[in-house]
Amino acid sequence: MRLLSVNLGRAKAVPYTDQPEGVTGIDKRPAEGPVRVAAPGAKGVGASGLAGDTVCDTRHHGGDDQAVYAMAREDLDIWERELGRAVPNGSFGENRTTTGLDLAGALVGERWRVGPELLLEVTSGRIPCRTFQGHMGEPGWVKRFMEKGAPGAYFRVLEPGEIQAGDPVRIVHRPAHEVTVALQFRAVTTQRELLPRLLAAGDALHGEALASARKYVAQYGARAKRTSSVRTGDDAP
Repeated sequence: MRLLSVNLGRAKAVPYTDQPEGVTGIDKRPAEGPVRVAAPGAKGVGASGLAGDTVCDTRHHGGDDQAVYAMAREDLDIWERELGRAVPNGSFGENRTTTGLDLAGALVGERWRVGPELLLEVTSGRIPCRTFQGHMGEPGWVKRFMEKGAPGAYFRVLEPGEIQAGDPVRIVHRPAHEVTVALQFRAVTTQRELLPRLLAAGDALHGEALASARKYVAQYGARAKRTSSVRTGDDAP
């Protein structure tokens, strides 16, 4: 379990974003040497957790609950085969490309030690957006990405530190619930009846997802809890 690359983006003008200035930092490229990672601050104020990385649209991206975004090389390889073209590290806008780790199966609140210093905590999966679709240049990309159910994972920074390609990744804590990134992603995208199950992750959950789950339960009450407790094979974390 290790980092294959640490990826940074620079602001670039594009025609496919609704960012007010028409720029995006989604096109990230592997960095040479170590990169400092720290909590960037609240969403809307803080941007990327990685020094030298650019988050242009802080309305929707960046902030403490989305300080770092990771994709598994194994998932990118699957997309390469399906798309019939190269998908280099960083091309999904991820800051870290990993190998040997199941990101969809990671638990919200799971903690990763990356290199000797950095400690991260899983918060959620990545929700695809218009800019991501434009960057990929694939018809119906948002729908395809959601249907795949392998969104990569966002992390908050618990202990800052430097990381670089080749650093080992160790899972040092797994919480005692079953809220995986895959479950969280389905709950906030295609299967909102699963939202009540996210409450088991508590404050480790991305703040927006936690608010959505609480709102859903407040609106639908006991009926929502009964519905969400019905388990099917593909609902299992």
